[in-house]
This record gives sequence, C-alpha cells and structure tokens, in this order.
Amino acid sequence: MADGDFSGDSARMSWLGHLLELRNRVLKSVLFVLLVFAGLAYYANEIYAQLADPLLRYMPAGSQMIAIEVASPFLIPFKLAFLAAVLLAVPFLLYQAWAFVAPGLRRAEKRLFFPLLLASTLLFYLGLAFAYFAVFPVIFGFMVTAAPQGVAVMTDIGHYLDFVIRMLIAFGAVFEVPIFTLLLVKSGLVEYRTLHDQRAYVIVGAFIIGALLTPPDVISQTLMAVPIWLLFELGVLLAYLSTAKSDRTTELAPDNR
Repeated sequence: MADGDFSGDSARMSWLGHLLELRNRVLKSVLFVLLVFAGLAYYANEIYAQLADPLLRYMPAGSQMIAIEVASPFLIPFKLAFLAAVLLAVPFLLYQAWAFVAPGLRRAEKRLFFPLLLASTLLFYLGLAFAYFAVFPVIFGFMVTAAPQGVAVMTDIGHYLDFVIRMLIAFGAVFEVPIFTLLLVKSGLVEYRTLHDQRAYVIVGAFIIGALLTPPDVISQTLMAVPIWLLFELGVLLAYLSTAKSDRTTELAPDNR
C-alpha cells in the first residue's frame, strides 16, 4: 500500500511538473508577444499605412479610406500592431512549443520534428509575403478598376484589416501544404504513390479551396489554387525522396535474425 502511495505521489508530481513547465512556457510566450507589441505600438499608424498600401496605390487620386466607427482610427492600428507582434513572435512561440515537447520525443523524432518546425515557419512567412507582394496588388487593382462608374471606392479601415488578415492567414496556411503532405506519408496514413495518382482530385480540390477562401473572382481563386497545386507537388517530391532514403537505409541495414 505504501508503494502505491509513493507511486501516486510520483505521478502527481510528474503531472505537476509538466503543468508548471507548460505554465512557464506560456508565460514566456505571452511576455515576449507583449514586449514585441510594446515596440511596435509607437509605429502602429505607419504599420497600418504599409498594410494599406496595396489598396491605396490603386485608388483614384484624392480618394482615401474611411473609419465608420468612432474609435476605429485609434483602435484599428493598435489591433494591427498586436497581430503583427504575434506574427513576428511565431519563431519564439514555436521554439517554446518545441522545448516543451522535446523531452518526450525519441531521438529519431527529434531529428524530424525540429527541421519540420523550421520549414513550416519559413513556409508560413513565405505565404504571407506571397499574399502581400503578389496577390494583394492583383486583387485590389482588379476590384478598384471593376467598380461601376460613379461608385467611389472608400473602404472602411476595420473591414479592410479583417479582410487582409483573413487572406494572410489563409495563404500562410496554404503554404504549409508540403509539410502536411510529407507528414501524411511519414505517418503511414498514405503512400506517396497514392498521392501521385490522385493528382487530378487535388487540383480540383485546390480550386474549391481557392473559391472558399478568396473573393469571388477567378483571378484571386487562381492565385491561391495554383500555389496549392505546386506546393502539393513539392510535398509529394519530398515524400518520395524521404521514402526512398528510408528504403535504402532498410536495405543496407544488417539482418539481425
């Protein structure tokens, strides 16, 4: 009975240790985000102006954005500054997640987990950059020029921020397709040959996703669907290379039977 009590105390201490470690990681993450936000808050208006540039450059001369809420001119830039702080803190946040789960991973899992973590972070930022520099100019240029004659394009700053953030997150998530594809194969849920053979369905699904996540025009849908398809092909290639390497390693391993 005493042994059972000690075992229970040990289990409780183990859970308590994990909870304390999780609390410390979360507190560090929150503090880091707040510190980054404090540094960005002073430049909130400049950050918003930079974010609004892809739209403003296509608006007619003399036109401007509007604020339909009383507190929007003050709150919206600070909201953007906080969101920017979270995005900038993503590497630190992912490191904290890695540091929390790493002690419970086997050596092979650690070798796989950290490169995937780094690659997913870079791909997420690449998706944000692709949306801002490649997609936004095309979308906003098309929308402004497509406005009927006599209609003044005067977008509310709050609605614009919500639209842009939604698009940025969508493209950031879309650029994770190679990682998702590779994980599907590495986990054994599907073989890369199956993904290769189902390419046609993936292309159709890419255009469906583009239609759901982008404005209802062919240009923006295509700008999302084509990267999904190409990134899927990249994921299949990585899965093939990874599987081929694992097969060669298995063949070269000595037979211990």
